[in-house]
Parts: sequence; structure tokens; C-alpha cells
Amino acid sequence: MSALYPSVDEALAFLDRRRSVPSKQLSAPGPDAPILLRMLQAASRVPDHGKLVPFRFIHIHGDARLRLGDQLAELSRQRDADAGEAAIEKDRMRFAHAPDIITVVARLTPGHKVPEQEQLLTAGSVCFALLQAAQALGFGAQWLTAWMAYDPTVARWLGLGDNERVAGFIHIGTARMEAPERERPDAAALLSEWQPHD
Repeated sequence: MSALYPSVDEALAFLDRRRSVPSKQLSAPGPDAPILLRMLQAASRVPDHGKLVPFRFIHIHGDARLRLGDQLAELSRQRDADAGEAAIEKDRMRFAHAPDIITVVARLTPGHKVPEQEQLLTAGSVCFALLQAAQALGFGAQWLTAWMAYDPTVARWLGLGDNERVAGFIHIGTARMEAPERERPDAAALLSEWQPHD
């Protein structure tokens, strides 16, 4: 190991500390415009077979978050006439807590030599890299989807093309609580060794 990282544990400590902060526990301030752009630049450094850049970003912030919530609440009523008021209100408030939501949009190129699954995985990698960028700068963040990520009406509201889909809504803000730890999988239990067969 180099003198910069004298031990494996020290070298990987930042990754070990990664946590998701529940979006309800995120509040202002969020990153300012230059910092947010810098975070997106860092998050764009992901594996990208074919250099397709199969992703783009939509920033939802300010009053637009509340307007989207109102639209979601109405759409939720249309989707389920029997939905209770608690469920409707939950949808109304989905984007109301964190000051900044970055929608990571997967832009898929059908019929390309790079399979669509790999293009989608690149967009997913951007989502995770953005979580790390947020935490590196002291912000809390959470990657969410829920039904609205897959709804065609919401896709139209967001201006998505026929070849685009939501990879994730990344909620970013200042954490109002310490991010909870949870039980993590044991990598050793997940690891197997492949051997060639006759």
C-alpha cells in the first residue's frame, strides 16, 4: 500500500460509511448550482461501453417539487379510486422534503451492439455514483423509484422520449438525522469459486 493509504481498511473507509438517508429526513440546504454540477460531473464517470452516454439528468427543485406532488396525488386517485387519503397524501409529499431531486434518465439505444441491459446498468451506476458524490460533500441522499418511475403519464410530464426511462430519483439535501446503519450482506457468503468442468 502507498503512504497515502497505509491500510486496506483506511483506503475503503469512505465506501464502508455509505448510507442512504430517508428522503423524509432531508431538508435544505442542498448543493448550490456549481456544486450540483460538479457532483453530476463526478457521477458521470462510470463504465460506458461504446461511449454511448446512455443517461441524462432532470433537476426537480423549488416549487416544481410541490407541483409535481400535486399532480402525482391526482394521478394516484385516477389509478386507484379506492385509495385512502393517507396513500394520496404520501404521493403528494414524495418530492416535498429534499430540496433537490435529480432524475437520472436512462437513454437506451435499441439494436446497438451494446445490449440495452448494459446501457441501463450504466445509468444505474450513475445513480449510485451520485449518492457517493453527495455523501462525499457532506449531504444526505437517497435513491428512490416507486410507481411513478414506471408510469407513462409521469414519463410524459418529465418529457421522456420513447427510448427513455427513469433509472432513479436521487433525493439530495442536508440530513436531519444520522443515517441509520443496517445489516449488510457477508461478502464471503456470497462468493463462490468457478472451476472448469469436463
